[in-house]
Amino acid sequence: MRLRGRGPRTFSACSAGAGDTRRLAPPGRNPFVHELRLGALQKVQVAFMTLTLFPIRLLFAAFMMLLAWPLALMASLGPADKEPEQPPALWRRLVDVLLKAIMRTMWFAGGFHHVAVKGRRALPSEAAILTLAPHSSYFDAIPVTMTMSSVVMKAESRDIPIWGTLIRYIRPVFVSRSDQDSRRKTVEEIRSRAQSGGKWPQIMIFPEGTCTNRTCLITFKPGAFIPGVPVQPVVLRYPNRLDTITWTWQGPGALEILWLTLCQFHNRVEIEFLPVYSPSEEERRNPALYASNVRRVMAEALGISVTDYTFEDCQLALAGGQLRLPADSCLLEFARLVRGLGLRPENLEKDLDTYWESAQMRMRKGGKVGLGEFAACLQVPVSPVLEDMFALFDEMYGSPGDGGVDEDQLSRILRTALGVAELPVTELFRGIDEEEKGRITFAEFQRFAELYPDFAEEHLHPERQSFHGTTLPPPTPTPNGFCTDFSPESSDSGTKPRCKKLD
Repeated sequence: MRLRGRGPRTFSACSAGAGDTRRLAPPGRNPFVHELRLGALQKVQVAFMTLTLFPIRLLFAAFMMLLAWPLALMASLGPADKEPEQPPALWRRLVDVLLKAIMRTMWFAGGFHHVAVKGRRALPSEAAILTLAPHSSYFDAIPVTMTMSSVVMKAESRDIPIWGTLIRYIRPVFVSRSDQDSRRKTVEEIRSRAQSGGKWPQIMIFPEGTCTNRTCLITFKPGAFIPGVPVQPVVLRYPNRLDTITWTWQGPGALEILWLTLCQFHNRVEIEFLPVYSPSEEERRNPALYASNVRRVMAEALGISVTDYTFEDCQLALAGGQLRLPADSCLLEFARLVRGLGLRPENLEKDLDTYWESAQMRMRKGGKVGLGEFAACLQVPVSPVLEDMFALFDEMYGSPGDGGVDEDQLSRILRTALGVAELPVTELFRGIDEEEKGRITFAEFQRFAELYPDFAEEHLHPERQSFHGTTLPPPTPTPNGFCTDFSPESSDSGTKPRCKKLD
């Protein structure tokens, strides 16, 4: 990518203050995509288990939750914001033991016969916050039920029948979407509990904030690190031959994951408690640095890379199909520029739509949008970072005359956008250029993309079947369904790009 004449950049895994100068390794796969392919024998096994063990496991799991419900209801009576009594009453300790036993029995019935635990869990007085990663499934609730630690969850979860009662028992930190000040209140509540000297239960936080396929650790959100107290990193592994656990933004849905997992004879899970990480003074002042350094420690324990990807960086790719995003993709560069300008991601799409409408009006009049108007639209001052972003848009979308591009220009634009050296676009260009004009417009490209939403995947992975000659409609991405805490929401329509997420 060429931005103001600069050469290739390198990005360290964390701040130089941590002494780590290694480069961020790009993930081998898109961290938000999970492809699950069953062989012939595995399909036979799933069919057999569906007719035999699956219904028994499902009914038994439901029975165990019903058994736990009255105990959790009794123990969760009273004001939720009241500080727990220390030491807990004998009956509360007994309820805690019974609930842990019931939950462990439920997981055992679901095929998690042995949960391997490595390391020592720190006492609440040693580390009030446990940071768990990678977050890849609702089965990550296993360590929560084993420890009965608090978690951060959306407020709507408390209203779910039975499950909501079990949630209230662990005294979670609720996040309310209807309250615009909820994020600040959540951070204050986490800080208050973390600095209580062990009076509150430990808080388990998934700092990635969303589900990935465990191939890398994406950017950690700073919420767990703002209090500036010691944290204990906890890493999760699911070393199964067939990965039916992973539940990402694009891939098998929640019910399919549940079904396939319960159809396995045995499911393995490993939980490793790493040594407590005590922040330096610099890390206390800089939560982002603190988060980055803890992420580096966890990635080294897992033996995987770290990446600056967030879900916002990959929304465009997910809307258009399964893409592999190299480290020099302009999507990642664009995300860095957005963060550098201090723009809010939730407002950025609306701002860019406004800019696009203004640009269209200018192009109809034969004019161009300048840097000053671009800055005014985004309501930010002109700066080197803004010049970089404007140069990125100009390089990708600037075109002469009729606003159309020929085959070479299309190839250059797509190579820049996807960060690849070579990309054959001849078949793609011919498919779009039905009138054989030798040039295509953005409107023609857009219509083609709507008809074939997976066209990018087809051309990035030529070994897969091409869209040419197929009589089937393009597949519709399936939203993941109903994760109650950190995972994606369902779209209202299967064809609408999924551009929302939970914080």
